[in-house]
Amino acid sequence: MDMQNCELNERKQQATPRGVGVLCDWYVEKAENATIWDQQGNAYIDFAGGIAVLNTGHRHPKVLAAVKAQLEKFTHTAYQVSPYESYITLAERINQLAPIAGPAKTAFFTTGAEAVENAIKIARCYTGRHGVITFGNSFHGRSFMTMAMTGKTAPYKREFGVMPAGVFHARYPSALHGISVDAAMISIDEIFSEDIAAHDVAAIVLEPVQGEGGFNVVPADFLKRLRAVCDKHGILLIADEVQTGFARTGRIYAMDHFETKADLITMAKSLGGGFPISGVVGRAEVMDAPTAGGLGGTYAGNPLSIAAAHAVIDAIEEEKLCERADLLGQELVAMLKELRDCTDQCITDIRALGSMVAVELETAEQAKRVQNDAMQNGLLLLTCGKHANVIRFLYPLTIPAEQFQQGLNILKQSILSLNKHDITQAVG
Repeated sequence: MDMQNCELNERKQQATPRGVGVLCDWYVEKAENATIWDQQGNAYIDFAGGIAVLNTGHRHPKVLAAVKAQLEKFTHTAYQVSPYESYITLAERINQLAPIAGPAKTAFFTTGAEAVENAIKIARCYTGRHGVITFGNSFHGRSFMTMAMTGKTAPYKREFGVMPAGVFHARYPSALHGISVDAAMISIDEIFSEDIAAHDVAAIVLEPVQGEGGFNVVPADFLKRLRAVCDKHGILLIADEVQTGFARTGRIYAMDHFETKADLITMAKSLGGGFPISGVVGRAEVMDAPTAGGLGGTYAGNPLSIAAAHAVIDAIEEEKLCERADLLGQELVAMLKELRDCTDQCITDIRALGSMVAVELETAEQAKRVQNDAMQNGLLLLTCGKHANVIRFLYPLTIPAEQFQQGLNILKQSILSLNKHDITQAVG
């Protein structure tokens, strides 16, 4: 390891807590579109996207220009004190784009967890109920309410004591793991009969494609049946689109792929193109339930992030990034299927919706080996899944075609290296 990196890693260990896990042992110097350079000048193709934040790439020219223009005006007033038109205009754009039935309204916040927390506040206020149902393998955030909602103990909540009450976990359909749509629906009925009465449930919250859980795509029939259950019992359906939103799946929202409509949708990450912003959009009557002062936050809808979000939406529309997400996803899936079909590379599943693509391997060790080998060859990858055996792909949708192919070639060789490793281990 480079001496400078060794020194920085030592300083990091002394100055920051171990609870903030860090993947790379190198440090970023600069970034542009789909490339990150470290302090030693080494270049990495970024298939991580800042954990789904950079659908429009690092330092998109439109985003930079919008933020620079806003910097010349003002950087903060707190919208709740001195409002600004750009917030209202962005809300109007989101209201038009979001797949919500009927008139919609939007409120902005700062982080994904904030958006989810506020969606629960709105749901509880509107329904007068307290219960929340989420799903196994889900991820909704790191605040206490969103930790309780997250369907995975380690590492998110196993060390942090008692979680908030009123949260229950149903099963999320997964053909690979033997959880049928019927079984998932039965698990909701069991919650109603064993844990909380349906008339006490304010909301059912799900990710249309699970993020940290392994990029599991919700079956359309399951969504339809969830909607029917919600309508029957007066429960709100909330779609957590913090990771799926803004062209990643080939649509602005993943819910655009389905006929079923949610009552509320949470968003964050790629909405800001690298600047922190989140939001909740939903049916106007639901969004209006809290009284004045019930929603907000000091930095909620920061003007710099609002400007960035406008530019992100412009870029998605003008550069046809939804269409590009579909094309890039198809290329990646085709390569992964070729590897699965022509070799014995331990690929157990390939899941995709647009460019929200994941490949599941047999073990976490294999996924980690692929991740390490790829990084050594200049490709940054992330893992996920209940057993950490899934590799997910979150490259910028603006990545140049030639660079995308370079990334796929590195990925292919890293997966092929699994066999070489196994052979070496057997011989040894």
